[in-house]
Amino acid sequence: MADPLLFEDTFAITSINAQKYDRVSRLTCTSTDASTTFTLDVNSELYPCAVGDWREVSMGEQTLANDYDYVCHGKVYRFEEGQTKDTMAVFVSFGGLLLYLEGPYRKLALLKIDHVYLLLKK
Repeated sequence: MADPLLFEDTFAITSINAQKYDRVSRLTCTSTDASTTFTLDVNSELYPCAVGDWREVSMGEQTLANDYDYVCHGKVYRFEEGQTKDTMAVFVSFGGLLLYLEGPYRKLALLKIDHVYLLLKK
């Protein structure tokens, strides 16, 4: 059986944009080693966030959900070359809430599957 954990890293929230929708905030985050960034739409009523917060972000099987505060199931719908050499971008939709993840190809290559779970905790 393959490892259910496809990607795991620690991120700091660098900015939050909550202007477009009432209950949705767009988080921009950077990993602790600054190699990976992501932009994620979250339901801010269910999961309030502040700039500077640290989050553990990982993807895996549903049985991991008990250990996390915010869980989404989504579809990986697009891949692109990253902005620099040896990087890639992954786009995931969680029922309209979007994730844009950019980082080294070696870290994100395992996300080349159809469906993923996003699990967040403080």
